[in-house]
Amino acid sequence: MADNSIEVKGLYKIFGPHGEKYIDAVKNGMSKDELNAKHGHVLGLKDINIHMPSAKIQVIMGLSGSGKSTMIRHINRLIEPTAGEVIYQGQDVCQMSKSDLQEFRRHKTAMVFQKFALLPHRTVIDNTLFGIELQGVARGESEERARHWLSRVGLDGFEDNYPNQLSGGMQQRVGLARALTNDADILLMDEAFSALDPLIRMDMQTILLELQEELHKTIVFITHDLDEALRLGDRIAILRDGAVIQQGTGQEIVLNPADAYISDFVKEVNRGRVIKVDTIMSSDAGSTDLKVPSGSSLELAAKKMTDLGETAAAITDASGAAVGGITMKAVIDAMVTPATH
Repeated sequence: MADNSIEVKGLYKIFGPHGEKYIDAVKNGMSKDELNAKHGHVLGLKDINIHMPSAKIQVIMGLSGSGKSTMIRHINRLIEPTAGEVIYQGQDVCQMSKSDLQEFRRHKTAMVFQKFALLPHRTVIDNTLFGIELQGVARGESEERARHWLSRVGLDGFEDNYPNQLSGGMQQRVGLARALTNDADILLMDEAFSALDPLIRMDMQTILLELQEELHKTIVFITHDLDEALRLGDRIAILRDGAVIQQGTGQEIVLNPADAYISDFVKEVNRGRVIKVDTIMSSDAGSTDLKVPSGSSLELAAKKMTDLGETAAAITDASGAAVGGITMKAVIDAMVTPATH
């Protein structure tokens, strides 16, 4: 499988007519507020360094104004950086020529927006094949691909409808089908599900996870919602005021918040869904007959033990061999108090 990882190195964005003049001042500690007050420039991103793994979902998370949407727009260079690099397959996107950048945007990336970005005068099928049309793919082939992905996202029978005849959730499915029809290596999703009702949002998350199981795209997903980040992200980077405060797996962030800001984010999290049995298991599998696969959540393990009236379970690897054990007490302790490890 091709390496479709993205390496963001030393990325800065200062909004204003002379952003490059103030890079050194920011590097030397000038704050966002001071930069704005003294020089009328706005610090968008500050020294961003993130390795976004190939074929995984990288979540960029933060509150409004944290820089997350600015960050994602640097990957396909919709925003020009003030300094830094975005490396993809050995090339710096920030240094690409106009023609190379156009090729990169058309063939390597696809974007799903919060506001759906559908063309109102085009039918669902015509919206779905819009991006692939720009690639010069023949109508017959492009339509076949578009119909396939519309079917995969549950829109069979809606091909000839117009966007205003669809609900918000259905419109976002069209946006996702359009991105998948492009067959790009990188999927950029900017608050893609944020405008949807909670149940529809969960449904879209499920669809995305199911598709990712099969497609193994490199997905960069922007959200301000921690539950969404934890459900979707193989890796999560949390931004504040344009800087990365912490990055890692969801479990790493929940178990070891970097500061009080992150602690506030994670304090209401359902730890049972995030923490894995491997984190709390002992080396002794015990004598129980109940087996729980490695990588299972504490919530799943607790349910199995409760359903079968067991107080302990053996943790098994892919071959079914026991690699350790957990007790119900250890599970409950880890779900309600910080785990020690």
